[in-house]
Amino acid sequence: MSLFGKVEAEIEIKASVNRFHETNSKRIAEIPKLSPNFIQSVDLVEGEWGQEGSVICWYFLFDGKAVMSKELFETLDDKNHLVIYKVIGGILKEMYKSFKFTIQAIPKGEGSLVHWTIEYEKLNADDPDVSSMLQFCVGQSKDVDAHLALE
Repeated sequence: MSLFGKVEAEIEIKASVNRFHETNSKRIAEIPKLSPNFIQSVDLVEGEWGQEGSVICWYFLFDGKAVMSKELFETLDDKNHLVIYKVIGGILKEMYKSFKFTIQAIPKGEGSLVHWTIEYEKLNADDPDVSSMLQFCVGQSKDVDAHLALE
C-alpha cells in the first residue's frame, strides 16, 4: 500500500466564484462566523490575513474531538480562484508526514463548483485514510455557502 495519496471532491454551491474564493483567501478571519458548525475559531499566527506565507491556526471539531491544525497559506491564485494550505502542525501533522489542502472555485452558471484536493503522505501504511477529512471539507463549504446566501 502506498503511503502517498490524493483525494478529490467537487460540490456545487450557489455563491459566486468571487465570493467563495474571497472568503477562503481574504476573509479567513470571518470563516468561524460563516461556518460555525465546522470551525470554532481561527488565529493568525504569523504574517497578514490573506497573504501568501501567513501562518494560521484552525480550531475545529473533528470526529467528535476539539482539534487544531496549523497551516501555511502557501498559494493564492486570484486568477484561477485557487488557494493552497500546507499543514505544518497540529492534529494532521501528528498523523501524516505531509498534508496539503487545495480549494478551487470554478464558475458554473450563477454559482460555482468547489473543487477540493487533499494530497498527503502517511507516516505508516496503517494510518487512517483521509476520506473523513475530505467530507469535513465538503460540509464546511456547504456551511459557508449557506451563510453567504444570508449576507
